[in-house]
Amino acid sequence: MSFRGLSRPNATSGMGVADHSKNAFTELQRKKVHRYVIFKIDEKKKEVVVEKTGGPAESYEDFAAALPENDCRYAVYDFDYVTSENCQKSKIFFIAWSPSTSRIRAKMLYATSKDRFRRELDGIHYEIQATDPTEMDLEELRNRAN
Repeated sequence: MSFRGLSRPNATSGMGVADHSKNAFTELQRKKVHRYVIFKIDEKKKEVVVEKTGGPAESYEDFAAALPENDCRYAVYDFDYVTSENCQKSKIFFIAWSPSTSRIRAKMLYATSKDRFRRELDGIHYEIQATDPTEMDLEELRNRAN
């Protein structure tokens, strides 16, 4: 059985990227203005927009708490850490948040738009696909960064 006829055209086409989404990423990457940026898809505008930003002093727990429990989002997180040689480093993580409790349509929309959006953000070091909080806990970021 084909599901093609059942889906709306928007569900499978990539979304555009709002200029302020790219600007917010640049501010996180180059200017360290944000610790994290959470993006959502605005279906009416057919583009990825900034939903929330977190200041440099915000913690990873603040970031994780800002993600919706039952809906998909994209996020970038600037992870600071110290290497075994005692060097201060920073890695930018792209997180595709798609909780198992979110609507099927939302999961499809975010999954089909992810690659195009991700390509717009030049300078991502690591990508994490998470369906529940344990898949993106702080220990996971530490393991990937080292």
